Amino acid sequence: MPRLLLELAPLHSELILVIGAMALLMWGAFSKETENRADLINWAAIAVLIVAGGVLASQTAVAETMFERSFRFDAFARFVKMIVLISSAGALLLASNDMRACKYLKFEYPVLVLLATAGMLMMISANDLIALYLALELQSLALYVLAAFRRDDVRSSEAGLKYFVLGALSSGMLLYGASLIYGFTGATNFYDIAAVARSDGAGQNVGLIFGLVFLLVGLAFKISAVPFHMWTPDVYQGAPTPVTALFAAAPKAAAFALLTRVMIIAFGNIKPQWQQIIVFLSIASMVLGAVAAIGQTNIKRLMAYSSIANMGFVLVGLAAGSVDGVQGVLIYLATYLVMTLGVFAVILAMRRESGAVEDIDDLAGLATTNPGMAATMAIMMFSLAGIPPLAGFWGKYYVFLAAVKANLWPLAIIGVVASVVGAFYYIRIVLIMYVNEAKAGAANRFLRVPMREGAVMALACLITLLAFLPFPLRNGSLGDWIINTASAAARSLFG
Repeated sequence: MPRLLLELAPLHSELILVIGAMALLMWGAFSKETENRADLINWAAIAVLIVAGGVLASQTAVAETMFERSFRFDAFARFVKMIVLISSAGALLLASNDMRACKYLKFEYPVLVLLATAGMLMMISANDLIALYLALELQSLALYVLAAFRRDDVRSSEAGLKYFVLGALSSGMLLYGASLIYGFTGATNFYDIAAVARSDGAGQNVGLIFGLVFLLVGLAFKISAVPFHMWTPDVYQGAPTPVTALFAAAPKAAAFALLTRVMIIAFGNIKPQWQQIIVFLSIASMVLGAVAAIGQTNIKRLMAYSSIANMGFVLVGLAAGSVDGVQGVLIYLATYLVMTLGVFAVILAMRRESGAVEDIDDLAGLATTNPGMAATMAIMMFSLAGIPPLAGFWGKYYVFLAAVKANLWPLAIIGVVASVVGAFYYIRIVLIMYVNEAKAGAANRFLRVPMREGAVMALACLITLLAFLPFPLRNGSLGDWIINTASAAARSLFG
């Protein structure tokens, strides 16, 4: 048994999540239903995620493969898996208060989150088309249910149905692309596909290129890149807010890691063919995300278009197709995680006696009625806008720098312009909070910020403000550690 556990070392985090999910499912199904049962299981799920993260952090980053090279664990996988685990734990921490207030606090929620997270971790390490699809579906099936988790809410049911239908369509396209790739290469493993792509004339193989395009369509849907973004605003608005907080961070990071691994390892030898597709997706996402968000009045829909624009910025780093580009991708994903959790902590705290509110205009005068909450939102908005020296600025800096080094000057310039346009709606929220007057009457005041949301806000603010300043670590700032770790992770993908 110890020998088997040693052989399965690269899979320990996934096993902990799956076993933990099954144990919590049995606990919830066979225990007596009490008021605090779901909350206890939620805390237990957070503990499972922390244990999985601790095990992951203790593992060496030496590249290892399993199951006939279909599963690969390396420094790149470890970096993104840690982002996913932190995102899922943060989303679970933010969930309970809203679910209790809206009377849909169920023990199945943390179980589904653990199963979805296990699928995400498997996606990050997938090194084979079959492993890719299995991991993708394990994640997706759990997320479909989570989107429709609030069964008595028509908007939530609609969001789940839209996500399921469009997700099934994208999975079909992805499978068709995978079958074409297999048909023209005779392989499903990324290394074997790379060997075929290295041969003369591979870049002119129409069947292989068509397969790659369909595969990219399926993966672009998962990261909500334009023009495969149509599900994002409706699902973000309709799904329960804690579910939206999960959608905004963890699945995007996992899908982007998978996309990066496919492009760099399997198709790195035909970069000119896929680079132009990635450039198109990046430009379209940045531009539409920046422009379409301007007229939004619902904060969750605005964050949906913000996420589309941010995925466009991350695609800038992937388009470079270099070590610097992948490093920029990882730094951006890490900073985006912090900003997303901070923003959704504020959104979940936007609650009055009459219930939760989502309209941006309801933030009017927040600086007067709740200065701490307003300050948190302002810091997150400035960071998302890319204002230095906040963490969001450095994420954009490294992806744009990688694009410039790869001679993708036009892409970097368009990215900067889109970032300036996007800054309008971020700064508009700040102006509403600090300039507009609050509506009179006690009924229009937000309730006191709950402890869990307040803790996430405080931590997000500290990291966003201080991460890239030259303290307090002995060997530099937290930002220096993130940059160096991301650099090592990026090199492991090219090794």
